[in-house]
Amino acid sequence: MKDLYGFLGVAPDATPEQIKSAYRRKAAQFHPDRNPSADAAERFREVQEAYDLLADPEQRKAYDEKRRSSLIDDPLLVAREIWSNYLRKVQA
Repeated sequence: MKDLYGFLGVAPDATPEQIKSAYRRKAAQFHPDRNPSADAAERFREVQEAYDLLADPEQRKAYDEKRRSSLIDDPLLVAREIWSNYLRKVQA
């Protein structure tokens, strides 16, 4: 399961305004018209999908519940995902 909070660079308890602000930063960073890298379009889509899910209160609640259960069911997989998002954030 992807850590959408980590991908956007916000805490799980982030406000909708913080999520929107993080989305705008990431969208500008990965917009294909501004970013010449080969994976910019794919990363831009991922940013859009993360924002769409986290901006909707019902979808966010369902995501949070699934995230909590996957942390209990498979903590190693979740830890790897969180770590990879952290490394992406540090390298960016």
